[in-house]
Amino acid sequence: MNHSDIRTRYAPSPTGYLHVGGLRTALYNYLFARHHSGKLILRVEDTDRTRLVEGAVENFIDVFHWLGIEFDESPKIGGPYGPYVQSERLDLYSVKIRELAASGFAYPCFCSSETLDKMRADQEALKRPPMYDKRCRKLSKSEADEKIASGSPHVWRMKVPDHETIHIHDLIRGDVQFESHTIDDQVLLKSDGYPTYHLANVVDDHEMRISHVIRGEEWLPSTPKHVLLYRFFGWAPPQFAHLPLLLNPDRSKMSKLSGDVAVEAYREKGILPETLLNFVALLGWHPQDEREFFTLEELVKEFSLERVNKAGAVFDMQKLRWMNGEYIAKKSSDDIWESVCALLPEELESVATERVRFAVESLRAGAETCADIRDKVGEAYSAQGDIPEFSEQQFAFLNSTLEGFAHIETPLWNRFEEIGAKFKEIANASGKANALQGKQLWMTLRLALTGREHGPELAKLVAMWGREETMNRLSAALSARTASERAS
Repeated sequence: MNHSDIRTRYAPSPTGYLHVGGLRTALYNYLFARHHSGKLILRVEDTDRTRLVEGAVENFIDVFHWLGIEFDESPKIGGPYGPYVQSERLDLYSVKIRELAASGFAYPCFCSSETLDKMRADQEALKRPPMYDKRCRKLSKSEADEKIASGSPHVWRMKVPDHETIHIHDLIRGDVQFESHTIDDQVLLKSDGYPTYHLANVVDDHEMRISHVIRGEEWLPSTPKHVLLYRFFGWAPPQFAHLPLLLNPDRSKMSKLSGDVAVEAYREKGILPETLLNFVALLGWHPQDEREFFTLEELVKEFSLERVNKAGAVFDMQKLRWMNGEYIAKKSSDDIWESVCALLPEELESVATERVRFAVESLRAGAETCADIRDKVGEAYSAQGDIPEFSEQQFAFLNSTLEGFAHIETPLWNRFEEIGAKFKEIANASGKANALQGKQLWMTLRLALTGREHGPELAKLVAMWGREETMNRLSAALSARTASERAS
């Protein structure tokens, strides 16, 4: 096969958000296709009409664009093998079911849901795996045709051959085999005319010339059904590669019930797109050396299915945060501002942009996520806490500080060194005038301005606020003392 013939696909169901497991599947398909100069296709598998979520497809596309993963063919872009939404391909599946029925590889099933429920309960009571008992398979063609003609509701099932071993070569797991008596006569076309996943994905993968099916391990048990369908149609199957499970730190499966598993959640936490791609790429794949940091272009160059593990990969949130902190530390001021800006609360809209930007740059040190920076900025602009009772010496110092700041020109946001020098000048003068010294002076000023004992460097805080806000806070602290004296 020529590299240009390699075609992979990511085929999500629009039933909600993009799971990190889905992201890894899409990423590995992308890396494999790009490594071999092939193409990546986005196909929407929306045949389960009961679970559709409005806007899910648009969300997928937006998230992939944010991550920098672009498709060659998709519902939005189009392409030579469209449409790329399964609900728009129903006529094709009907044609293919008729072909299977005509060649004896599919049959109609007229069993009601009540019959199937009882069948399943009886099998479970006998501790047998629940499977269709093939009763409608025994109907003659004339009996089945008569029922169809009379309008009896029915589905179409595949006719799994008896007493056969089905061999599959998986590019990650090697040779795998299944016995046909363990494979259910799967429903292929539902009574509403919509195909199940098994029929639609096989037909579409063939029609869209997919060369490699790279998907999660949970689909491995379904693969013999798919291999049989390829044989029934007389088609050559694609090559299969089933990826290892994603695990929680306790080694349990990372499912949709495991907490934050949506890519959107990590975006909202302030994880950078390049961090997330780098981290997810290493969940089950290992490079040739001990490197941990890769650009997307470097991942494309290095990636191979031969280096994908069989064992499950643990999703370590602490490592993701650490890796993101390393990326943040290397980011330019412009890039960090762009990443944090979208996360900032509406309350900061009234603050001059240059001041907020200065705050972001001043408070980014040591942050592991952009949300950490956002929270620090929000705290810096939060209202004063409770003002403590100040002594005479403290009151005098605060008065001197207020008077000193009246002579500083605005803006202050880019002059924090001058502010620091002014603080020291006032502190030195106050230290000579009363018993307050060193840390006592700085703590007094911090408590007056913020109501808290700890926080960012005071000079930078004042630079973030500007003269007017700083003087308002000092005046409020002094007013609180005056009001307290009047009350007493």
